[in-house]
Formats: sequence, C-alpha cells, structure tokens
Amino acid sequence: MRRWAAAALLALAAAPTLARQAEPVAGQAADAVFRWSGTASQGGLIHIFAPIGTTTLTLDGVAVPLAGRDGLIGFDRDAGPDAVLTATLADGRSVSQHIAVAPRAWRIERLDTLPRFPAPDPVFAQLRPPELAQIDAARHRRTDAQGWRQRFLWPATGRISGLFGAQRVYRGEPGSYHGGTDVALPTGTPVRAPADGVVVLAAETPFTLEGHLLMVDHGMGLSSAFLHLSRIDVGVGDTVRQGQVIGEVGATGRATGPHLHWGLRWLDARLDPMLVAGPMTTR
Repeated sequence: MRRWAAAALLALAAAPTLARQAEPVAGQAADAVFRWSGTASQGGLIHIFAPIGTTTLTLDGVAVPLAGRDGLIGFDRDAGPDAVLTATLADGRSVSQHIAVAPRAWRIERLDTLPRFPAPDPVFAQLRPPELAQIDAARHRRTDAQGWRQRFLWPATGRISGLFGAQRVYRGEPGSYHGGTDVALPTGTPVRAPADGVVVLAAETPFTLEGHLLMVDHGMGLSSAFLHLSRIDVGVGDTVRQGQVIGEVGATGRATGPHLHWGLRWLDARLDPMLVAGPMTTR
C-alpha cells in the first residue's frame, strides 16, 4: 500500500498544473477567451474564467455554475480525452474552447475466484433505497457557500490506505471504482472541514455502507463526503469554516477498520482529493 501511495504522490508531482489563457481562434475577438488554472486530468479540478460578457456556460452541454465570470469544472475519473466549453455572450455570440483532459493510470486488482456480487441480503435491499434517496437529495442541494474559492486542506492526515480510482475486477467483470481517498487513523481522530461550506447531510443513524455519513457543500457544485465517522459534530444547515472540527474518524458502516474516506464531487463528476488538496503534509 505504501508503494501505491508513493506512486500516486510521484504522479501528482508530475501532473501539469495549468495557469493559462487560450489563444483566440481566427475571427475571434481578443476578449472572447477562456482562462483557467488547475489540473485538467481525469479526477482533476480547474478554476475557470469565462470570456467577458458570458451569460451562460456549458461543458459538453451540461450547465456550469458561475459567479460572475468564474467557477469550477471537474473531470470524472473516466472522463474522455477532450471536453468542450461553450459560452453564450450577452451580445448573442457563442464562443467554444476545447480542453485536453490528461488520462491517468489506475490501480486494477483482478480477483478471478470471487463473484462481483455477494449473496442477496434482504435487510440491505430494504434499507438501501431510502439511504440512496437521502444521498441523492444532498448531492443536488446548492448553497451559497464560498469554500470553492479556497485552497483545500486535508481533513485529516495519516497513512493513505486507499487510492482514488482503484478498481477490482471479479471474474472479468469490473466492479465499482474507489470514489475517494482513504486515510487510516485511530477511532476518535478529529476530522476537519477542508474548506468553508454548508452541511447538507449528517446521518444520525449509520448508513449500511457509509456508516455515519457527513456531506458538505462548498458551493459552485463542489461537495465533500466523509464516510465511516464515529461521531458527527454538526447538523444539516450548519455553516462550517475551514479547519473546524466536524466529526471523528471511525469504522461505522462497511469498513474493515477505522479510517476516513474522503470523497469529492463536482456535480456528478467524482474527483481525486490528492489533486484538489495537493500532497499531504502534517499539521
């Protein structure tokens, strides 16, 4: 596992961080250009600055939230190699820009002796649908939180025990990939808000898989999920500040030991916390 973590850090160090302005194409006014900064790769997040006069912005046809001219764009783990931004300007013009999305290599573990799905569990089948409904509702709740403007911090630091994007293949059938980063820590270790936000879900009763699940909206479609907590110290609707203790590490739900699973999403795109928060450093 340490080798995987080291490899991930090396890949992160080698990943390009963009801070650029797209060149106008022939016939395009100089003010009708896009600027962005961040990591344009699978699992990455960029801060986008739309052209002057932009009224609406889309990414491959999906509406992108904006605050004035700036906002965020995230690329899913399985994002294709090319994405198209299209801005509609106040004067009626439409301006498009292609963004090259860098591919990444993911850790794949092949288990040829195990089936993908375990034996059916009637209790799980009864409990899971209402849990998924709560999670889906929380993911679609939008607030005016401004944490998306901040440089994200790690909610807890320790040994990385699970990498974003890792996937198991059962008898040739791919399972779901790991949608966050796991940090192995003792039960009771404080978990801190990585950025300002508003709590959109705080599971008082442990969910079957996620255990005590806490979700925080950071604004502009960006949200965090903290899984397997032993306790949650905030409630739905609470405003949290970067660095504030919001809960404690645990092993609730489906977990083999105490750890923090931190997941990040921009709209429906799952992001790699290691690309958003950068290399982990101890406080």
